[in-house]
Amino acid sequence: MTYDVLVIGGSGVDTIVRVADLEIPPSDSLGVPPIRDYVAHTGNGAALGFHALGLATKFIDFIGDDPQGDLIRARYQEVGLDFSSLPAPAGTPRSVNLVDRGGRRFSFYDGRHPADLRFPADFYRPFLARTRHVHLSGGGLCRDLLPDLYGAGVTVSTDLHAWDGSAPYAVPFAYGCDIVFMSAATVGDRAPKVLRDILDRGRAQVAVATDGADGCHVATRTSPDARHFPALAPEQPVVDSNGAGDAFMTAFTDSWLKGLPLDHCVRAGSLSGAFACTTPGTHERLITRPELDALMFPGKR
Repeated sequence: MTYDVLVIGGSGVDTIVRVADLEIPPSDSLGVPPIRDYVAHTGNGAALGFHALGLATKFIDFIGDDPQGDLIRARYQEVGLDFSSLPAPAGTPRSVNLVDRGGRRFSFYDGRHPADLRFPADFYRPFLARTRHVHLSGGGLCRDLLPDLYGAGVTVSTDLHAWDGSAPYAVPFAYGCDIVFMSAATVGDRAPKVLRDILDRGRAQVAVATDGADGCHVATRTSPDARHFPALAPEQPVVDSNGAGDAFMTAFTDSWLKGLPLDHCVRAGSLSGAFACTTPGTHERLITRPELDALMFPGKR
């Protein structure tokens, strides 16, 4: 089988706690709505997002032999996602996410994979010969993969999340990938400068900093001065912002790889991200190709 996208690393389980506000209450306990576990994390969002858009998607990762790993495997079997895994020595990664009444979230991520854990070459290399694009989402797990990806001649994307623009852990990905996404949560007003630096020092053709309700900043190889795009409001009320960045990334990347104009890529990403905010859970409901097309081209039959 030939794949449109190979997603490497980044699956786990979110435990989501719904609270009124993202603050510590004065007492030592608080009653909340039912607490649920969701198949989640950025690699899961990328793989399920591409899959929902109709791309032939392969996902590989380390998964634990534990209830969380069983939950992940069952979800992928249910939706028909092509998935291969290796045993995770420390178990399946988890996070606890607080989500307030406005849909904002704060995540406690356990990052339990050992620092020296890496994908064996004989595990991932066979898939490289069968894919057009690779999305790296496993952090340190993927640190040594870039030379092999260059040798395979594939394009590569990554998400740096709330990188501060200088922390060493993300530098190889920031300057070594063709499409770079990040959040503006940490860099704030420095987002345009950080994006320009990614283009000046690396191989990226496009760099994007998403900024929640304030939209996003985008810089390209031909227009390295970042351009701001306002956010697009969802058609339904916002209930949960978990997974919105991953949804933006998948729809934007899909459009970019097809050679569509930047405005189209940003609109597709923004609509997909807004859609993700209207459903509870992290990646429980992914926008499909017909749904995205209906939002992109309203009124068109």
